[in-house]
Amino acid sequence: MHEPGYLEPWLRGTRGAADPVMDHLLRSSEQIREDSAIALKSLSVAQIWAKPVGMTSAGFHAKHLAGSTQRLCIYLEGAALTDHDLSAISLENYGTETADQLIQAIGNAFAKYENIVRQLKPDAFASIRRVGRKQLPVTAVSLAIHIAEHAHRHVGQLISAAKLSKAQNA
Repeated sequence: MHEPGYLEPWLRGTRGAADPVMDHLLRSSEQIREDSAIALKSLSVAQIWAKPVGMTSAGFHAKHLAGSTQRLCIYLEGAALTDHDLSAISLENYGTETADQLIQAIGNAFAKYENIVRQLKPDAFASIRRVGRKQLPVTAVSLAIHIAEHAHRHVGQLISAAKLSKAQNA
């Protein structure tokens, strides 16, 4: 999938964050953006939204990747989700978005994430953020790390769904 000589973002040096943990999260964001764009860019709209046997569509994973990141960033900023934010969840499994639109949505979500990560200082890592309807307490650094972990999971599923869809819907 990658060009010869490609280095994964974590091998490209630092991004200049104030803390090495935050620096790694910025590189992780870069990897998420690159891998999702590569997986999506050659797919038609029909291939994006086709559901390979036993799987959800590449479109779902892309849309959920962007949407869940936006929602988790709201929590990371210390705010709560609105009814509008919650209603968007049910729309993630369906769509007509093109590869470019989905790549842009993921890019926008991770631009927001990167801005928040850059502002998060090590002395605020242990500060509490409230997540979900139950307002479960988590630390700011745990939430920032979870966003990257969750995103990587969906990027992997996006890549698999894209490959299967392309093979089944060529």
